[in-house]
Amino acid sequence: MRQLLPFSDIAHLFKDFEHTAWRLESRRTYAADLVTDDFRAFLQTGAVPPVADSPWVLNVTRQQALGKRFERVRIVDEPMTDNQRFLLVSALGRPEDIRILGRRKAEELKLPQADFWLFDSKVLARLHFDGSDRTLGVELIEDSAEVLGACQLRDAAWHYAQPAQVFAAAVPSAM
Repeated sequence: MRQLLPFSDIAHLFKDFEHTAWRLESRRTYAADLVTDDFRAFLQTGAVPPVADSPWVLNVTRQQALGKRFERVRIVDEPMTDNQRFLLVSALGRPEDIRILGRRKAEELKLPQADFWLFDSKVLARLHFDGSDRTLGVELIEDSAEVLGACQLRDAAWHYAQPAQVFAAAVPSAM
């Protein structure tokens, strides 16, 4: 394994990319979500407060105004975990193009149980987690063979994933 960097060391990539920032999310749970007030409120109410003025959303909006795209595919279980339900409801209020893919289909496609960001099909930022779903760090990769592999995974996942709004409309209840 290459050197793991703190997420803050790659923050500039979310502003400096030229065209597309794309993410694959495959985990059932993200420990960082579970400790937030928004997650606890979601468990009680089924709703997620708007995040229009968060630094993340403001940056995404700025980058989109420059013609850049933020896209994600989230892999979900049947039934979804509490964290996956939270992320689905959260996706509905975000400016990113977030799509959902069932885990069975992801397994058919041989998608990895891995999370990564892909910037402009040139830089791969592979996220590493511990056994308690906490982020350990990020591995930056520019090796063309590894980046190409990530591009192929992106293309397969994107082709079969549904827009979050379409997926959510078919789910009987997010609660």
